[in-house]
Amino acid sequence: MASAQSFTYKPLIRRLEDAPLSSDDVSALDAPDRRDGRIYRWDEPLHLALEVALATGRPLLLRGDPGTGKSSFAAYVARNLKYRYYEHTVTSQTTAQDLLWRFDLVRRLADAQARASMKDAPPLNDLDYIEPGVLWWVFDPPSAAERGWKKGPKPASPALEPNEALNRDRARDTAVVLIDELDKADPDVPNALLVPLGSLSFDVTDINFSVRRATPTRAPAAAGAELSRLLIVITTNEERELPAAFMRRCVVHKLDHPNRRRLVQIARLHFHRPPRQMFSKAHEDVAAAVAAKVEELRTARENTGRRPPGTAEFLDAVRACMTLGITVGDSDTWRALEQATLLKDGPARE
Repeated sequence: MASAQSFTYKPLIRRLEDAPLSSDDVSALDAPDRRDGRIYRWDEPLHLALEVALATGRPLLLRGDPGTGKSSFAAYVARNLKYRYYEHTVTSQTTAQDLLWRFDLVRRLADAQARASMKDAPPLNDLDYIEPGVLWWVFDPPSAAERGWKKGPKPASPALEPNEALNRDRARDTAVVLIDELDKADPDVPNALLVPLGSLSFDVTDINFSVRRATPTRAPAAAGAELSRLLIVITTNEERELPAAFMRRCVVHKLDHPNRRRLVQIARLHFHRPPRQMFSKAHEDVAAAVAAKVEELRTARENTGRRPPGTAEFLDAVRACMTLGITVGDSDTWRALEQATLLKDGPARE
């Protein structure tokens, strides 16, 4: 469960709960980096930061090193709240408009050239080249599906909703959206998102269409307590400092690497799948031994500025030890495994 810290306040939501895995689930080997929101090991400060974001309607900005669990928290919250879920992973090429909409100018030009020699060809419809971004789907799903159609010729086909199967049974006026690794974008991108995120609206200039957050239909979470129906979760590995104006508009929480005890709890969450796959005392001992090595490496690498192993790498090492029968220690086999799963970017320690 949560840490031993005690926080007293009037909660907006119930405590977040796991959906335990079973042996009937799809093999973890098919999806080693789970993003389905089934399991997550949170603590009280993180839960409080979530409550503050839901109480204020502000984005929740999660800071921390890679491997501290920032990206997987959004899907976990969405499953617990039964909110629709969307995500966008930022790259160095990402622009603010990519999160709003994209106009496929290259495909339109190719279609125009192909029709130039055709007789009586119908005019191109600009709506066919509009691809709604995640914030459009979050703010107004119906108009996103119709690519902004109001009147005149309809687009040839509706836009495909991200995570449509997952979102099918969730309320249309609630959503969690993950904007992952925002620090990878150009510094202008966070500032360009201030107005859309603050006003929950933007204009699609390519088709002269205005997107506005649809009027919610759900009742308040509790008497006298209004729960935000939109949660924007933003993550940063802090490779680049985010603008001060952007930070002021966020609820900020820093995630640290899990300690040894918590790493073992995380291993149990991932590997305990009754009735056939049980996390035994022997497996717990393996996880504890690997967790001790991970803590040792983190301490050593903090002093050299090199990247420490994250939680996913810890889980890989534990799984390999459990499956291949490798004992944590000073053997050549362990050192090779440690190099392959935990060290990666440098020679094994002497």
